[in-house]
Amino acid sequence: MDTKKLLEIMKAISEKIEAEKDVLTELDSAIGDGDHGINMARGAKTVMEKLPSLIGKDSGAIFKGIGMAVVSSVGGASGPLYGTAFMKAGDALKGKMELSAEDFLAAFSASVAGIKMRGKSTIGEKTMLDALCPAERAMREAVEAKKTLKEALEAAAVAAEKGAERTKDLVATKGRASYLGERSLGHRDPGAVSSSFMLRAMADAM
Repeated sequence: MDTKKLLEIMKAISEKIEAEKDVLTELDSAIGDGDHGINMARGAKTVMEKLPSLIGKDSGAIFKGIGMAVVSSVGGASGPLYGTAFMKAGDALKGKMELSAEDFLAAFSASVAGIKMRGKSTIGEKTMLDALCPAERAMREAVEAKKTLKEALEAAAVAAEKGAERTKDLVATKGRASYLGERSLGHRDPGAVSSSFMLRAMADAM
């Protein structure tokens, strides 16, 4: 995948988040502050405005630029987490103009590790990691099986969607939703759902 395609994928992610902002707001209204959709849509708009300045840059610089745009514009807990994810991916892809499936996996793994570290959380706590950890595992299995990048992204998207759906059965132990305790049961985690939307957009745009 070249950087032109990478920029197209970033545009597709932004469009998907904008299209789904009301869904995210509704989910977050049930167990959080109700601002996840608004915050994510603001970030998507900022990323869209940033993309023209990233044309011709290497993959690492593209991810870094997007990470900085996300941190500066997305409020709440998700801004620093998603910003960290993009910047960690940028570190992993420094100087690369072409991305293989292995490169993308390395970047995605670095992103997930960054979120774990920044959020001091892990899988099973009803967070975005309940979508991202299964997605990372699915992508790794696909890459190790010598699947194409598109196939690896599709596997990751499906795993993220299933993981996000399963957050309904988890009690939140992190973030605002943790104040609800058992009452958080039956609701999908907004961060897990927004993560699954991003991976779906990436897979579909490949």
